[in-house]
Amino acid sequence: MTDLTVNDRPVRFSMDPQTPLLWALRDAANLTGTKYGCGVGDCGACMVLIDGAALRSCLVTLAECEGRVVKTIEGLSRDRSHPVQQALVAEQAIQCGFCTPGIVMAAAALLSTNADPSEEQIKQAITNLCRCGVYPRLVRAIQRAGRVTRRAERISAAPAPGIDAQDAAAAVPAMRAD
Repeated sequence: MTDLTVNDRPVRFSMDPQTPLLWALRDAANLTGTKYGCGVGDCGACMVLIDGAALRSCLVTLAECEGRVVKTIEGLSRDRSHPVQQALVAEQAIQCGFCTPGIVMAAAALLSTNADPSEEQIKQAITNLCRCGVYPRLVRAIQRAGRVTRRAERISAAPAPGIDAQDAAAAVPAMRAD
């Protein structure tokens, strides 16, 4: 049995301690926001925060997580109000969305230690692969999230999960709700 804290809740996994954290989160805890991308630590789609550090959950075993604090995209903000989430939407830095949870977690870790990162610091910290190529917008979004974190800027909230189609169409003129 492996005991750890996931999204501020104590959790006990009855799985082989050598199981990658990724599979414990997805299969046992049903936290599917953490994505399986490559399984070898190259893409970053499975990024989570472990004791505040952005780590690839496909490379970390349950045994290595014993007694540690894990935060997934679901635990970062249930209502999409985290500055990184808000800035990614505002800067249109999301396309297919598959890599997005991992990028959000890596950016949140960066901004927790440096709320005013340079473009170079962002590129060094965010090594996630995005096949859609949103990198220039991603840098702008993370810098904007930093300004929000420093309270130098505000972003209007993105629509809450489960928004009604009529309400979404009213908030986004390009959408139609027919």
